[in-house]
Amino acid sequence: MPSVVVERHEGVLEIILNRPEILNAVNRETIAALAAAVAEAAEDHAARVVLLRGAGTHFCAGGDITMFADLIRLSPAERLKALYQIVDTLHPLLIRMRHMPKPIVAAVQGAAAGFGLSLVLAADLALAAADTVFTSGYIHLGTSPDGGMTATLPHVVGLKHAAELMLLGDRFDAERALALGLRTKGLLQATMGDRFDAQLRRETESFAACAATEDFAEGVRAFLEKRRPVFTGG
Repeated sequence: MPSVVVERHEGVLEIILNRPEILNAVNRETIAALAAAVAEAAEDHAARVVLLRGAGTHFCAGGDITMFADLIRLSPAERLKALYQIVDTLHPLLIRMRHMPKPIVAAVQGAAAGFGLSLVLAADLALAAADTVFTSGYIHLGTSPDGGMTATLPHVVGLKHAAELMLLGDRFDAERALALGLRTKGLLQATMGDRFDAQLRRETESFAACAATEDFAEGVRAFLEKRRPVFTGG
């Protein structure tokens, strides 16, 4: 079964994250398939709008934890190499989403965590169901945000709220997302200029540095063992 499905309905091109059994969490293959779907959407002149959604009852729970579990088995140098290989696909995807002239609408329900929240922020418009639960979540893995979140989130909600959401990693519902302005981004992207691309590069450096640490490995192990992580600063 494909991890990403593309459907067309009278001018609407739907991109569907299709791993409902794990809340549509993304791995390397899913990121590559999503990048291909977005590239296809950009070149499809019959599509007037792109709808991004998740199959089942959740939007996207972020990165597939098994992908991170595979990473922590590698040496720090091998881990960095693997991360940069992922980034080589991930960042062009986000840049293409940002520069696509046709609007991208994220239809969000259930979990929108980590990279899932980054995808919501990369869309031009987000419609969230009442049961949606948003969270940055990266802090719980002992790493910094990625997916352009450190550029898009402060731009939409302001630096103070963005710092709260990213540094605390708390969950928040659709009602608060509406109050913060996360449901509508629209043309705000255009005011960021080249800062988004530059911020992606800075995020990569920060995420890679965090992922090479023992704290990152502890964060992944704690998630898999369903316990609170014990970070030591190592």
